[in-house]
Amino acid sequence: MQRFEGTRNYVATDDLKVAVNAAVMLRRPLLVKGEPGTGKTVLAHEIAKATGAPLIEWNVKSTTKAHQGLYEYDAVARLRDGQLGDERVHDIGNYIKRGKLWDAFTSEQLPVLLIDEIDKADIEFPNDLLQELDRMSFDVYETGERIEAKERPIVVITSNNEKELPDAFLRRCFFHYIKFPDRETMQAIIDVHFPDIQKTLVSRAMDIFYEVREVPGLKKKPSTSELLDWLKLLLNEDMPLEVLQDRDTSSAIPPLHGALLKNEQDIMLFERLAFMSRRQGG
Repeated sequence: MQRFEGTRNYVATDDLKVAVNAAVMLRRPLLVKGEPGTGKTVLAHEIAKATGAPLIEWNVKSTTKAHQGLYEYDAVARLRDGQLGDERVHDIGNYIKRGKLWDAFTSEQLPVLLIDEIDKADIEFPNDLLQELDRMSFDVYETGERIEAKERPIVVITSNNEKELPDAFLRRCFFHYIKFPDRETMQAIIDVHFPDIQKTLVSRAMDIFYEVREVPGLKKKPSTSELLDWLKLLLNEDMPLEVLQDRDTSSAIPPLHGALLKNEQDIMLFERLAFMSRRQGG
């Protein structure tokens, strides 16, 4: 299988490329952590694109159980059909719904399986997946069949660090933390999304963006995706460059700040800082 080198639309650091290729070679799940908005989920999409593999996406929620990744048996539907005299009731297979692991294990082509935001689920969720991810097989008890993977899929697991993951689970993964992009990497990301954007605008917008991220007491720091949204708005509104250049970042909220600041506490924090700065200036 060809090595992952990033794609035209995804700027991958050298560390990230090494992690992806190591996980693919070892066929161990790649566990990716990092701040929201650092491209964890998009990474799986880009690995699939770069390798020509189909992507199977399992979005984990707080109510998700591990067995749903294998299959679900709808006993209620079967009982109802039995009461109605439906012929389907004689084949229990009609009431088995395949899960994402089943799809990944039986895919004709080697797939990329994304288990997205694993830390949202119950703490037992990762442990409950261990055996199936190790063996790459499981039994369907209702039908007596065994589902086995022809080849180990490429598994990408993302986490926002909301919960600690069990040690036994971590031992079986190759781990990578996506650090927040430095200015050079961020410039490369912006160049991909806005190839013709004015360099002075980007430079000043990045000054403001990184200064906002450094404000003490900020509840939610703006992410890469939010910077891209902000730049798109600045361009769309045809914001004069002077608005950014002449702005004293310590005394005013950024223009179109709703793209960067996503809760009232952070907006109020900036308003307090602006008020204090005006008083000191007066």
